[in-house]
Amino acid sequence: MPETSLTFDKLDYQIIQELRKDARAPASEIARVVDAHPRTVRNRIDRLVELGAARLTAVITPQVFGYMTAADIFIEVDPEREKEIVALFMGMSEVSYLAYGQGTRDISLEVRFKDNAEFYDFLRHQLPEIPGVKVTGYALVPKIMRNIDEWMPREEDFGKGQKPGSSD
Repeated sequence: MPETSLTFDKLDYQIIQELRKDARAPASEIARVVDAHPRTVRNRIDRLVELGAARLTAVITPQVFGYMTAADIFIEVDPEREKEIVALFMGMSEVSYLAYGQGTRDISLEVRFKDNAEFYDFLRHQLPEIPGVKVTGYALVPKIMRNIDEWMPREEDFGKGQKPGSSD
């Protein structure tokens, strides 16, 4: 689990904002925009990645690949089969999000399908066939307005620290 006592400053904030626009942007270009030395920006990016504060990755848009149906499914799992069930869901391409819920047996799934018929089959046939899984609720998600790849800490979470342009 990442440390929560780490400190980040306004330059980190500015760099992250630029990386969110284009994670492939060269450090020299980001440095120009944030008014910092390119080596400082490169070091900061490396630090953010090394600390686990940022991941530079491709974000896939499901609709472009024809996955038009999104749903949240809430399940309870048999505690004795939990590891096996979690591993099964981790390997399913339909599952885009997997998390423990508030209860000790609750798991939340976000799933993606090409159409409602695929979702129905998954919900009514595939899930009930998994030993130790009980569906407790579900909701079709007609539109996701903000996804995890768009989340950002508040600007005030980035302390004063070093001034842009100072070297690391």
